Amino acid sequence: EWGVDETISEEPINWFEKTDIAPIKQSTTASNSINTSTTPKAKSTPHLATHQETVSQATSVAAKCTTLDELKAAILEFDGCSLKKTASNTVFCDGNPDSDIMVIGEAPADKEDLEGKPFIGEPGQLLDKMFAAIDLSREKDFYITNLMPWRPPGNRKLTDTECEICLPFLKRHIELFAPKIIILVGATSAKALMNTTDGITKIHGKWKEYDLSDSQVPMVAIFHPAYLIRQPQFKKQTWHDLLDIKSKIMELK
Repeated sequence: EWGVDETISEEPINWFEKTDIAPIKQSTTASNSINTSTTPKAKSTPHLATHQETVSQATSVAAKCTTLDELKAAILEFDGCSLKKTASNTVFCDGNPDSDIMVIGEAPADKEDLEGKPFIGEPGQLLDKMFAAIDLSREKDFYITNLMPWRPPGNRKLTDTECEICLPFLKRHIELFAPKIIILVGATSAKALMNTTDGITKIHGKWKEYDLSDSQVPMVAIFHPAYLIRQPQFKKQTWHDLLDIKSKIMELK
């Protein structure tokens, strides 16, 4: 009723409990010197990484991975993103790892978080139907992942800080998979990889090039199926985008 859908610890903390630290007794007589015997020593605290340090750490860790399995293991061990603490599972990928098409969404929702696979809830089922309409199936024709491997509490929008931390892992994911075409599902993944601030209504259906080490990969954004469920008037535009994707796939064969 209060809007809480995530818990951080199993037991509540009683902040009013008495601690074992004895109060410091003050002398009743004025003195210009400090009695070091009654002055508590400052405790050293662990260094808290800045945002830039965390991004650099993610970049370094991702760069060392040479396979998709190594990348998945690195993401499982990475603790630089706070969303990991509230997520039930790390959602890495689904679909055919031997295909040429890479589909990239935004972040897991509640069902994806529980089962550990991307796009399996109602929006995911709609996405499968959308691709089936152009003769593409998850089992045979495309590989699917997300920009963020952990669910944001309440399915809220990802922050720029969270996206920047996980972007190095996604870029390495693309390098290791080496797709021939990239389909970005939703505004968040599209903005991150296309490096733009324009909304999805402006950038959908417009082809860009993603630079890999030895090639340029055609990349396009489409409306997120969750958005289409809320705003069905954009389904017509999405159908034209899907037909354009089908034509591009035929050109690349």
